Amino acid sequence: MRFPRNARILRSQLDAAPFAAVFFLLVIFMMLGSLVYTPGARLELQLPQANGLPGTDKPTVSVAIDADGRLYYENQWIEESNLQRRLKAVVSKSAEPLTLIVEADKEVSYEKCLRLALLAREAGISEALLATLPRPNATPPPRSPQ
Repeated sequence: MRFPRNARILRSQLDAAPFAAVFFLLVIFMMLGSLVYTPGARLELQLPQANGLPGTDKPTVSVAIDADGRLYYENQWIEESNLQRRLKAVVSKSAEPLTLIVEADKEVSYEKCLRLALLAREAGISEALLATLPRPNATPPPRSPQ
């Protein structure tokens, strides 16, 4: 059976108006999308810089503290009592001991970091490490012979 062909190849010039309309719609959507508030996305931390600090190979739990001393867990603001309850739940579900990674702004006092570490200890997390950024143009530590 043979089907009739009614399709013809377009031999005229493409019209720019539909492309311009789609472009301007995309611009409008991008501008409106930047105005929509997303919880937790506005947290800006200035981590301190340091080189050669040890990391960990254990499973980790991260908690952030902003310059105003507010705590954030899983990208959401949380109060200390709720944080302790959530950390206890995470510890009970974990098969291995957990390490707390404290992502503290460099303006946060030592007292607030210590308070968070003690809160984690009460929840069952015995080790806490401070998150840092590497210094610019840092030389890597020398490798140890194996």
